[in-house]
Amino acid sequence: MTDKVELSRVPKDVFGLCDKLRGAGKRSWIVGGCVRDMLLGRDVADWDLCTDAKPEELTKIFPRAIPTGIEHGTVTVVVSGKHYEVTTLRGETTYTDGRRPDAVHFVSDIAADLARRDFTFNAIAIDPLDGTVIDPWEGQKDLAARVLRAVGDPLQRFGEDGLRVLRAARFVATLEVELDPATRAAIAPTLGTYRKVSHERIRDEWVKAMKARRPSRAFEVMKDTGILEVTCPELLLGVGMEQNKYHAYDVWRHGMECMDACKGDPILRIAALLHDVGKPATRAMGEKTQDWTFYDHDRVGAEIAEPICQRLRFSNDERARITHLVRHHLFHYTDELTDAGVRRWVRRMGKDRLSDFYALNEADLRAKGPDAPTDLSALAGLKARVEKVLAEGAALSTRDLKVNGRDLMQELALAPGKILGELLDALLEVVTNDPAMNERDKLLAKAREMVASRP
Repeated sequence: MTDKVELSRVPKDVFGLCDKLRGAGKRSWIVGGCVRDMLLGRDVADWDLCTDAKPEELTKIFPRAIPTGIEHGTVTVVVSGKHYEVTTLRGETTYTDGRRPDAVHFVSDIAADLARRDFTFNAIAIDPLDGTVIDPWEGQKDLAARVLRAVGDPLQRFGEDGLRVLRAARFVATLEVELDPATRAAIAPTLGTYRKVSHERIRDEWVKAMKARRPSRAFEVMKDTGILEVTCPELLLGVGMEQNKYHAYDVWRHGMECMDACKGDPILRIAALLHDVGKPATRAMGEKTQDWTFYDHDRVGAEIAEPICQRLRFSNDERARITHLVRHHLFHYTDELTDAGVRRWVRRMGKDRLSDFYALNEADLRAKGPDAPTDLSALAGLKARVEKVLAEGAALSTRDLKVNGRDLMQELALAPGKILGELLDALLEVVTNDPAMNERDKLLAKAREMVASRP
């Protein structure tokens, strides 16, 4: 294994922090995920340091540092707009809350600090002076073997911090490694600690997993070890659930394949993960086809996805985006569809969600299985028709109409109230069917007819 590494990839600001610590008579080391990623040749997002400087010394050396975790010896130093965590070497006591140590004690030995970390390839340090690698748990060996192994006793590691089991699943996907058997076996017995983890942290790990080439690797670990039973048992209902002749995979595997195939940001891929969550509740044997059907699974799926998103503390916008895509992920396009039908669909989907739908629909088709037909011509046809409708400037919301609520009040002597919204919605439907109607005089005349015919 490597005894020393080339330090040319380390930012000069990191060396500046180390120089400042050394000027105060303190040592420092580059540690954590940045070391792992550097050894793997991957891009490094965040650089972290540990030091033998005590917390009270850190605040003097870096008086403008943010005390992000000062009780645990961590400060954040901002240099040129970039955040760097600097943490005092420490050991830890028990973890009553399953997330943070009840108390820490500060040490001067880098090896003692590395012994408290989660996985061997995260327990490697580099001396910034000469690039010497400190690797007491043989993390480099595990990196080379593509194995994720807990530091020391995995039962103890997972029993300390419940989030670590989910981090293990995420690393299997993002780093494309395999779980060491003893580490895997320690997950199920420590799920009691995992249950203490906040939903916000679980959501964050899901989002990070979605950045992997194949996030399904993380969810397969979650399924097989019991993690998903705690977090999202709704997804497990699709395991082993056979579909129809159009699908080679069961509901679970189809969801995994769709998520992997979906090209987009993490929230879009979570929508892909959940897009068929309504199938188990709607499966029935068709009398004529003698094959499985899943009528209305898009609507039911959206109803199931909503509380899942709430439980995992997704933002209102993220939740709305996910549930909207689950609700509208089905659309069977044919050339016989009228332009009005296309306009009506765009209204229902929303212009800002079209690219989401296209990506999810293509992934859904590709996830049917290697022997299932993957005909993307209908999707291409839909895209072309939508482009035509958009180029024509069709009214797709009441804001696009040539009249507004104020016009209706002034011209029709109407008082403010829900009638205005109802009229505008009705006029939008008129214009959807006939775009030539989107003229002020025509719309006002039509509105007068509507008001006159109201009971």
